[in-house]
Amino acid sequence: MIRLNHLRVSIVSAWLFAIGLLLTTCSLDKDTKKPLDYELSDIPIPATWGGEPNFAKNEQGELWLSWLEYLNDSLSALQVVALKNGIPGDPIVVDTGSNWFVNWADFPSVAPFGTKGEMAAHWLQKSAEGTFDYDVRIAISTDDGKTWPTEFIPHNDGVAAEHGFVSLVPLPENQMFAVWLDGRHTKTEVDGNKGAMTLHAAIFDNEGEIREDYELDSRICDCCQTAATLTDEGLVVAYRDRSETEVRDIYVVRQTESGWTEPVAVHEDNWLINGCPVNGPALDARGKKVALAWFTAADGVPQVKLALSGDAGKTFSAPIRLDEEVALGRVDVSWVSDTEVWVSWTESGEQSGAIQLARLNAAGEVLQKGAVAKTDPSRKSGFPRLAAGRAGVYLAWTEITDEGLTKVRLAQVRVP
Repeated sequence: MIRLNHLRVSIVSAWLFAIGLLLTTCSLDKDTKKPLDYELSDIPIPATWGGEPNFAKNEQGELWLSWLEYLNDSLSALQVVALKNGIPGDPIVVDTGSNWFVNWADFPSVAPFGTKGEMAAHWLQKSAEGTFDYDVRIAISTDDGKTWPTEFIPHNDGVAAEHGFVSLVPLPENQMFAVWLDGRHTKTEVDGNKGAMTLHAAIFDNEGEIREDYELDSRICDCCQTAATLTDEGLVVAYRDRSETEVRDIYVVRQTESGWTEPVAVHEDNWLINGCPVNGPALDARGKKVALAWFTAADGVPQVKLALSGDAGKTFSAPIRLDEEVALGRVDVSWVSDTEVWVSWTESGEQSGAIQLARLNAAGEVLQKGAVAKTDPSRKSGFPRLAAGRAGVYLAWTEITDEGLTKVRLAQVRVP
């Protein structure tokens, strides 16, 4: 594998100032005179050909944006930039690889943690010849991303199978929590049937040492994203379950003083589907307040829903339906203050797709809802990401160019 421990593009800062730090526009919809319902300020980033953007936030509320840059048809680079007061710094290349598993829905991440410049990053790397045989690889930096000397696999099963859809959550005492879909049992048969996908998790320190590991659920959906967040009372993990009768609703497990709780459905949508919808939930917490967004198409009706909790995920409100046209899901959620939560998702309209955004208060009342940007509804456009940092609210998404290539876009979102 080619490793670029500390590649920084020094001309980026000068380039940003030369063209202006923010290119403000009131509408990204160039095909109609109708303005969109939010204002976006484009933020140029050094991305050319790539996708799979993701956000992370440090303890000071500063955001980091990561994405995969496609160097050629087979070589990818995991890149990350700090957004200091909303302004991108120089890009850091965490690692590159030609044997990575690159998937439109299973995106890598970079997460700051600890008190001495620690950062963790994850990506997926092929482990055998099978299409879905790949491992989770985690790298750790202790110098703000300058070098990444520690690299390890968080799962110890040694099975060439699917491992992915990772969520990373920083913990106190220089530790990190990771949760992922684990296919170690899918390669074995019991009574003629292959085993199920499971939900696994681990806690590791800034030296890459696994402190604890768990199996949180023994049967879950095969390829939906996980979500995890830290509340004042411990971790909460959300994911799509899979019953013996193929009902695939959203479940949560919580970390308590006595251990992990049994899995519990957030709401009984009763979505009966014989294949994975590739559409996982999103979580965010603020103290004991938890916001959980998800997609369902129970009874053939595509819907985007939000449920709120005021007791660290022990109980959730009745779901609030947010979609307007034909919901595609691909949700994200972020508390922007103690009293306001934002949800993003993708819809397919009469002529094209749109990234939708809703603002709600802590009681679940919708304050504003509508389109924030146009997008292609195909899988190629991936999953838009939403994050609230100290300097504002940001949206990142994958744009399909006129040449059919993909490029990561970043913008700050403002309310008109």
